Amino acid sequence: MTELTAPTGFAGEWIRPIDPGYDDARRVWNAAIDRRPALVARPAATPDVALAVRYARERHLPIAVRGGGHSPAGHSTGDGAVVIDLRSLGEVEVDARRRTARVGGGTLLSALDKAGQAHGLVVPVGVIGHTGVGGLTLGGGMGRLQNKFGLTIDNLQAVEVVLADGSIVTASSDEHPDLFWAIRGAGHNFGVVTRFEFRLRPFDGKLNRSVRLYDGRYVHDVWAMAAQLAETVPDEVSFTFGIGRAVPESDYPDDVAGRPMAFVAVNHCGDAADVERDTAALLGGPAPFNTLSGQVDYVTIQTANDEAMAWGKRSYIDGLFTNGLSAGTLDAAVQHVASAPGEAGIGLARFGGAVRRVAEDATAFPSRTAAFEMSADAGAWDDAADDDRYIGWCREAMAILARDACPGRYVNEISDDGDGVARSIYGDAKYDQLARLKRAWDPDNVFRSNQNIEPAAG
Repeated sequence: MTELTAPTGFAGEWIRPIDPGYDDARRVWNAAIDRRPALVARPAATPDVALAVRYARERHLPIAVRGGGHSPAGHSTGDGAVVIDLRSLGEVEVDARRRTARVGGGTLLSALDKAGQAHGLVVPVGVIGHTGVGGLTLGGGMGRLQNKFGLTIDNLQAVEVVLADGSIVTASSDEHPDLFWAIRGAGHNFGVVTRFEFRLRPFDGKLNRSVRLYDGRYVHDVWAMAAQLAETVPDEVSFTFGIGRAVPESDYPDDVAGRPMAFVAVNHCGDAADVERDTAALLGGPAPFNTLSGQVDYVTIQTANDEAMAWGKRSYIDGLFTNGLSAGTLDAAVQHVASAPGEAGIGLARFGGAVRRVAEDATAFPSRTAAFEMSADAGAWDDAADDDRYIGWCREAMAILARDACPGRYVNEISDDGDGVARSIYGDAKYDQLARLKRAWDPDNVFRSNQNIEPAAG
C-alpha cells in the first residue's frame, strides 16, 4: 500500500510492507502469531501517537498497540492494521525524593526495575524482563512482590492517554476518575497510554527464595501445606504451588525423572532471619526430593527466565481464579501432567496481603477476593507442527481446573479471544460498567484489538 505515507508532522518511523525492516517490525514475542499489518508507526513522542490514531481512523484501518509485544493472544498486531509501536517511548524518570517514576508507554520491565533499584526503590511488576510495562499494567500486573506492595495498578498514580479521537488527556484519581478506574485492569480498551506515573516503594533488592520439589504422589499433602501457608504468611511472602513434569530427565533423580512432581516456590522480600518462621507451614508433611534456597538480587532474578521465554518461541497460556483445589481436581491434574509436552504445567499464585486489601470495586481488575490465580501454561516450543499438541494439552488442563474456579480471569494470561471472553474476565457487573464507560470514551470501538469490551447501546 504505497499510498500509506506518513502524515505531515509525524516525527517517528513509518514502516510499510514495501519498506526495509518491515518483517522485523511486524514481529511480536509469541512466534505463533504471524500477521501482516498495513503499516507500523513508531512514534517519537505523544503527538505522533495522536497523529497515527487520526490517520488510521480517517482511512478506516484497525489499530493495534504494541508496548512490549507480549500479548499472548497477539493483540499487539493485526492483519491490515496500523500498529502503533511505542518502543521509542521507553524513558524512565525517577524522582527519588518524591518516590515516583514517570515511565514511557514503550518501557520494558527490566528498565523500570533497574531505574528504581538504583535508588533502593521498586514498582511491583511481572517476572519477565522483556515484558512491556504498558501491557502488563493495563491488565493489572502480577509479580514476585504483589502481596507486599499490591498489583502494579495499585501503585499507579496517573496516566497520559491518547483517546480514540486523537485528543490527549491525563487520568488519575482527580482527573477523569472514571477513565482511571477503567484503565486499571481493562486499559487496553480505552486508548493508547503514552506515559505512566507510579508510586515507588522502598525495597533493598534482596529477595529470599526457595523452591521445594516433591514427588507427584504426594500432591495432596503438598497442597494441604500450601493452603495452610496461604492462610498464615505475612505480606512479605508470595508463593506459587505448581504441578509439572520432571523434565529434562537428566536434571532429576531416576525415581522421579519424567514423572509428575509438585512444587512450592516462595519469594520472601523481608528479613532473611524471618524466612523459616514465616514459611513454617512447609516444614511438615512429606520430605521434598530437592530444595533450593538462598538470597538473590531482585534485578537479577527478574531477568532469570528471559532466555527461556525469549522472543521467537511459540506460547500459549490461560488462567482462572480459585479459592482452593478439591481432591478430585488434584488427582486429575496430576494424571494430565503425566502427558504434558515439554515443560507445560499448572501453577497457582497466592493472592493475599496488599492485593486483597484494595476494595473489589476500586479498580476494573476482577476477583481480588480470590485466594489464588491459577493458570495452565504450555511453556515455549519452536515447531509449528507441535501447536495442536501443546495448545490442546493446555485447554484440557484448563477444563480440569475450571471445576474449582471462582468468577473472573486475569486478562494478561489469556491466549484465546472471541465472544464472551471479556465478560468472563470481568463478570457481569464490571463488564456492564466498563461497557458504559466504553460508550463514553470510545463509542466507535476504535480500540478493539484486545479482550474487547463493546460500547453499551445508547
